[in-house]
Amino acid sequence: MAMREMIVADTSQQRDRALEKLLPMQRKDFEEIFKVMNGLPVIIRLLDPPLHEFLPHTDEEIKELAQQMNISFEKLKAKVESLKEFNPMMGHRGCRLGITYPEITRMQARAIIEAACNVKKEGIKVIPEIMIPLVGHVKEYTNQRDIIKEVADKVIKEKGVKLKYMIGTMIEVPRAAITADEIAKEAEFFSFGTNDLTQMTCGFSRDDAGKFLGFYVENKIYAKNPFSSLDNKGVGKLMEIAVKLGKKANPELEIGICGEHGGDPDSVKFCHKVGMDYVSCSPYRVPVARLAAAQAVLEKRKKM
Repeated sequence: MAMREMIVADTSQQRDRALEKLLPMQRKDFEEIFKVMNGLPVIIRLLDPPLHEFLPHTDEEIKELAQQMNISFEKLKAKVESLKEFNPMMGHRGCRLGITYPEITRMQARAIIEAACNVKKEGIKVIPEIMIPLVGHVKEYTNQRDIIKEVADKVIKEKGVKLKYMIGTMIEVPRAAITADEIAKEAEFFSFGTNDLTQMTCGFSRDDAGKFLGFYVENKIYAKNPFSSLDNKGVGKLMEIAVKLGKKANPELEIGICGEHGGDPDSVKFCHKVGMDYVSCSPYRVPVARLAAAQAVLEKRKKM
């Protein structure tokens, strides 16, 4: 409900009041995650979905929510209509939300760092890595990075705790890949969002491509579904360019991928080949990813 109150709010002050209700919930979630991970690095991706996903769409649902929020049906209906987008996956989401509503980024940064400080005070090692989503331009990154850093450093000082944190971004927009050197000078890590990067590079909608991709694979246009196994010659080439540019600009840069490709053996081997540090995937695919990573290392040693 607090998230919906924030979306419906007309002013930044109203949004701040709604976000104050969200802060303790977020902080509690992050504390539990840090405790479970017990000293391992934790990458936390900031809010990414379009705001319309948090609101109802039918008149009946809108009427019910309006009553719960004690606002008029007309006002909530107008807000729902104003948030509609023709292509929401390429619309007002990711870092674009934090840039236009910086209070959202401030709340998330505070929740993450307060949680990290609280858990560290309990004697548990914490390594928070904050990921800014959907960056396509270095100025988008620095805008959000500066907000996060200001909040984080303030919280750490307030808590009196020594805490190291990292700020990085997800490379999922083709422009980010080909300007990776600019972003790498400012970022501490990259994580390739291969689902969105595949969608934007190939021009395939993740939600609609299933209608024809099976035919494409059967007729050998693509060897495999590019959303299941990396398209090495297209999407992969962009990733390889980004790795080279990023590492050259910042040799300390950590680079990995996030998504279902991280559990595909061929994709894991490709990531190792181009010099990535890690892959992440769904828990049930971790054993396959580990095996593929080990095989990739052995194959490289044989060639050497």
